[in-house]
Amino acid sequence: MDQPKVERMLRLMKYLSGNVNYTIAELSEKLGMSERTIYRYLDTFKEAGFVVTKLYGNIYKLGKMPRNSVDIDKLIYFSEEEAYLVNSLIDSLVPSNALKSNLKEKLSAIYGSTSLAGYVDRRSNAAHVENLGNAIKEKKQVVLKQYESSNSHSIRDRYVEPFAFTTDYIEVWCYDLEDSCNKLFKISRIGEVEVLEQDWSAESAHKSRSMDIFHMNGDTAHRVVLGLSMYAKNLLLEEYPLAQKDLHQKDGRWILDTMIFNYAGVCRFYAGLAPEIEIIDSPDFQEYVRNYVISILQK
Repeated sequence: MDQPKVERMLRLMKYLSGNVNYTIAELSEKLGMSERTIYRYLDTFKEAGFVVTKLYGNIYKLGKMPRNSVDIDKLIYFSEEEAYLVNSLIDSLVPSNALKSNLKEKLSAIYGSTSLAGYVDRRSNAAHVENLGNAIKEKKQVVLKQYESSNSHSIRDRYVEPFAFTTDYIEVWCYDLEDSCNKLFKISRIGEVEVLEQDWSAESAHKSRSMDIFHMNGDTAHRVVLGLSMYAKNLLLEEYPLAQKDLHQKDGRWILDTMIFNYAGVCRFYAGLAPEIEIIDSPDFQEYVRNYVISILQK
């Protein structure tokens, strides 16, 4: 979870647990995010165990934590996996960042410790990250047990050599010992990580690929330039915060000028917001979108 998303979720939780009732539209204006994102965060809160109550109209409130827990309006609750990722993020902040000590105090108040070992469920994503991290450090082979593959539509064990995480810890780069090639594996699709005694045998073949702001990887980059409305720009940053570095304003609109390794990611974003986005000087991407639309209509 990246820092902007953490900050927005904390602010939203504060409004939802306060004494003043706000509509979804009012929250959207106060937080500078779309109503769609507000609803998505409400679903996240529900999945994390919060009671989200609809009072009337478009007004929602957060219920209190259990009686033996600290009130929600005094500190913020994270699930185990969120706490691990937030803690990793906090540790990466520079010492002078004012948010660092404040967030550390909140995590410590909830768990009594910000170390991973004290509060992680052994079958959680965070436990997978810990085990994979240890295997990378010690250069050990692992078994990704009951891995769910969306490509082969199968669930089976995968024998791999993990060697690098993506920046968001959502995926891990591994050398697949069966297929003899490097692949990305989604950590959320792993049933269990078993670290083996065997050392790496193919270290010279380990090679990660670059990743664009839409989380697509590849070896060859293509430039894409898009003109965005304010609405499209806000949605872009909410869903893909890394896009901030490739955005600038020109003639009253926002310009995204970025390098893309696979058009699939940016195409999905464009297709959902086409009236709000202009394709600028990107003929190859324009052709990709045209073929994408035709393929959808022919289904």
